[in-house]
Parts: sequence; C-alpha cells; structure tokens
Amino acid sequence: MTTNAEASGPRPRSFFTPTRIIIYGIIIVAALYYLLPLYVMITTSLKGLPEIRWGNIFAPPLEVTFEPWVKAWTSACTGLTCNGLAPGFWNSVKITLPSTIVSVFIAAVSGYALVNWRFKGSEFFFTVLLLGSFIPYQVMLYPLVMITAQMKIFGTLWAVILIHTIFGMPILTLLFRNYFASLPQELFKAARVDGAGFWRIFFQIMVPMSLPIFAVAIILQVTGIWNDFLFGVVFAGTQNYPMTVQLNNIVNSVQGVREYNVNMAATILTAAVPLIVYFVSGKWFVRGIAAGAVKG
Repeated sequence: MTTNAEASGPRPRSFFTPTRIIIYGIIIVAALYYLLPLYVMITTSLKGLPEIRWGNIFAPPLEVTFEPWVKAWTSACTGLTCNGLAPGFWNSVKITLPSTIVSVFIAAVSGYALVNWRFKGSEFFFTVLLLGSFIPYQVMLYPLVMITAQMKIFGTLWAVILIHTIFGMPILTLLFRNYFASLPQELFKAARVDGAGFWRIFFQIMVPMSLPIFAVAIILQVTGIWNDFLFGVVFAGTQNYPMTVQLNNIVNSVQGVREYNVNMAATILTAAVPLIVYFVSGKWFVRGIAAGAVKG
C-alpha cells in the first residue's frame, strides 16, 4: 500500500505530446522527401523497358534484372563512344585523389601557420583567402582557361586537378585555422621551449590532435570534387571527362530509344562514391564539426 508521499510527484509524461508529434512529423516528411526519389531510381533501374512503359513508377519490379546496371557501366553511349561509365569513373578517381590530398595538406599547413606562426600581413592574407571562397566559379572560368592554356595543360586531367586544389583551399584553410585556434596554446609553447621547429610541431603535435577536422576536410573535398560537373566539362577535355559529365551525356543522349532504367542505374552508380563516403565516415564528420570545425 503506497503512502501519500510515495504517490506524490510529477505524473509520467505521455510520449505523444504535441511537440513530439510535430518534430517526428517533420522528420518523417523530410525523410520521405529525400528517400522517395531514391526508391524510384532503384526500382526503375531494376526493371525492363516494357515494364517501365506500362507499369507504375512506384511499384516494385515484377522481374528483377541487372542488365541496365551492366549496360550503364560498360556499354552506354556517352556521345560518339559507347564505353559506359567505367572510363569516367577512373577519370574521377584520378582527379579526386590528388586534388584532395594536396588541397587538404596545403590548407592544414596554412591554417597552422596562420594561428601559430604569425607573420607580417598574415591577417590580410587570411582575409584575401577568405574572400576567395565567396567568388563564384563562373566569374573565374575564362581567366582560368587562359592560364591553363598558357601552361599547356588545358584539356588534361592536370588542369582539373589544379583548379580543384586552388578552389578547395580557401574554405579548408578557414576550417583548419579555426580548429587550430581552439587547441590549447600551451602545447605549442611547450614544444617551442623544447626546441621543436615548424614541421616537427605540425606532424607530431598538431596532426595527431586534429584527426576529426582532417576527416571533415577530406569528406568535403571528396564529395565536392566527385560531384563537380562544371570544371570537368570545361577543363578536362573530351577524352578525360569525369563520371558526372559522362552521366550527363548518357542521360541527354538522343540516339535510339530513351532507356530510363539505364539512366537511373547510371545515376546511382555516379552517386555511389559520395554516398558510401558519408555512410562510412558520417560519424567522423559530425565529430569533427562538433570538435571545433566552425569555431573562431
């Protein structure tokens, strides 16, 4: 038998409160908004053309076939050639890897120097670099075409790698600068007292403490470079088109019958790398942001 003292206290709150209903309702609607097109893409890519013409786009495939995926990868026409997305995939890999590595390394060193090794005019340099991140890419296209042409690299993968490296540095430098500014300065001062130099402090102290922000920078660069269309179509040349340009050529091809299942399969294959990167390293991205990626 309970006493009055035991029976007193706040009543248990119902799970279905108005606030929770609104929050979960918004989350469900947002999830459906983004997942429904993905569902349609996947189901359409697994159907044959007769089923697509006469069936419901929301209905699951009656007979699953992977032929559209094989054709999208190996033999779909991307203009005058019919080699599928495979060449574009390897071009994207050749562009993404060096662009990411070089831009992240230079941005990390720049952010480290701006915080711990201040030099005359460092604030002006940082301001100019920061303003560079707000300049629209389209404004710089013609000058960059002229510069890469003078450097004899226009129409090659090296031109795309150089452009992505340059345009990735401003925002990455801002991220690294703000992150390094949030680290305890006593560690840097103690290392200086012990006689450690620029590179030793960077590699032995700063880098091990900055793995979350490195993960953020790598994710941003990989997804941004892989999804890029503008620089690829302008600077790469017809023989070096990345995967996004090849996808555009497949989808907008006017030769023969429009194969929606092949188009959907090609779209999913092109988006697979950024999706895998986010799924595998999403927790690192959130951890890096929370650890100081937007501080400063």
